[in-house]
Amino acid sequence: MSEYSEKFEKMRVAGKLAAQTLDMLTEYIKEGISTNYIDKLGYEYIRDNGGYSAPLFYRGFKKSLCTSLNHVVCHGIPTEDRILEEGDALNVDVTAIINEHYGDTSRMFCIGKTSVKLNNLIETTYESMMRAIKILKPGVKLGDIGNEIQTYVEKKGFSVVRDFCGHGISTTFHESPNILHYGSKNTGIELKPGMTFTIEPMINAGKFDVKMLNDGWTAVTKDKSLSAQFEHTLGITENGYEIFTESVKGYSKPPYN
Repeated sequence: MSEYSEKFEKMRVAGKLAAQTLDMLTEYIKEGISTNYIDKLGYEYIRDNGGYSAPLFYRGFKKSLCTSLNHVVCHGIPTEDRILEEGDALNVDVTAIINEHYGDTSRMFCIGKTSVKLNNLIETTYESMMRAIKILKPGVKLGDIGNEIQTYVEKKGFSVVRDFCGHGISTTFHESPNILHYGSKNTGIELKPGMTFTIEPMINAGKFDVKMLNDGWTAVTKDKSLSAQFEHTLGITENGYEIFTESVKGYSKPPYN
């Protein structure tokens, strides 16, 4: 057994609960429901399965999940009056705490029929995350992760958000190192076995600039272009990686059939 095997076992449990929460929510996320209802369902599911929603009361955040719609880049706040409509794209970000360890993951959801451009953006965002994950192993540098994402995304005509990044995670929600989703190869610290962190690229259809709304949480694209995000929590093993937040039902990206 490795020195980090106990940590990884607890990360598996937390990651699985976060992923199962998104799996459960999938059948409810459709036209006519409020983002607040999604938040309520997520909170109850995590609670009923022995966990706690990490965003709730985190630095004053008053909801259990983040629900980011269309041109919202991240940290969208669920509300009663935002009802999902045909053509919407929604990111749901879930972080569960169980046994004092955190599992953090997000997925995109399409409401009804969505545009070709939006579908391409979502596909590119997911693929960029998975391309970055697949290169992970000890000795790879943090800059290689960002370069993998940035190179792929920009070839597709989209842009990588600079203002937010992935992060270390274990018994703390956000810890070092920061995982930038852009950068140069062979820069930054080397990955080592036992490291646990998120990769969570936020990709815009337009320019990468974002602005904060007056609520102090919601980040939106400055040019009002669409934005998409996916996120996994993972760990570095002796010869590769392990994803802690894979869907139990095999869901990856929309459509979730």
